[in-house]
Amino acid sequence: MSIPESQLEIWSHLGSVVQSSYTYNTIKNVLESTATNYSSKNFKIFLQGSYGNNTNIYSESDVDIVIRLDDCFQSDLMLLSEEEKNSYKSAFSNATYTGVEFKRDVLSELVNQYGDAVRAGDKAISIDAYGSRRKADVIVAIQFRRYFKFNSSNDSEYIQGICFLNGNGELIANYPKQHSSNLTKKHQKTSGLFKPVVRILKNMRSKMIDDGLIEEGVAPSYFIEGLLYNVPNEKFTSNYQYCIQNVLNWYLQQASKSELVCANEQHYLLRNEQLVCWSPDNCDAFISAAVRLWNEW
Repeated sequence: MSIPESQLEIWSHLGSVVQSSYTYNTIKNVLESTATNYSSKNFKIFLQGSYGNNTNIYSESDVDIVIRLDDCFQSDLMLLSEEEKNSYKSAFSNATYTGVEFKRDVLSELVNQYGDAVRAGDKAISIDAYGSRRKADVIVAIQFRRYFKFNSSNDSEYIQGICFLNGNGELIANYPKQHSSNLTKKHQKTSGLFKPVVRILKNMRSKMIDDGLIEEGVAPSYFIEGLLYNVPNEKFTSNYQYCIQNVLNWYLQQASKSELVCANEQHYLLRNEQLVCWSPDNCDAFISAAVRLWNEW
């Protein structure tokens, strides 16, 4: 037995858009108020996550919002020479308004607007759902730069992302813009099959959790997107049944697992005990459960 095409077709559909759009725009308007303590600062607000990438399913209700301060930044200088590192240190001075202060002010503004619906979590500020507003997670970040070259502030090369501190004070750097852009390019190169297949795998995950085949949290949406990003384009072909079979067989028989990358192409996908990577055991568990769900349907 296998999961019928008719079920896969249902699972391929995009989740709620109207409520998610309303939620994003409502919270964005609050964050952009001219009455905030940070209104004079340079910042940007944008979506990340499943809704922002058009891979959301009906059971995923969260809207992920990033507010990024651009008046200061953290940098990765690992790829620079000692001379370049010295040039970098000479070019910049310490910020007078930091990411810690920015998060404090953003949290204050959200509490003023939404009261007890707001909670500061390990990575994001969560806002509970209410009425037409869906649950939202607001990540307060600053700019992050991974430098490849630095001779001066006007003669440098870097990849720009975001970074923030988690509850343990650990710096987490990520690249949501690159992630989103690469997913879109992959979708176009697979004749529009990539994102529906992502949504199918996410719905399969929900079914596997309900059936007790995997525990919740084993397969976050971000990592499912990253895994499928590595699947060769020619595996996305014909109908959804062929696509899912091709994906599962590719991972089990062909994938060079240690070389897989996140969709942003800035981190490896499968590594142990790294904050931005998927545990290889969890990925294996997800695929094994997907095979079992497929075979026992």
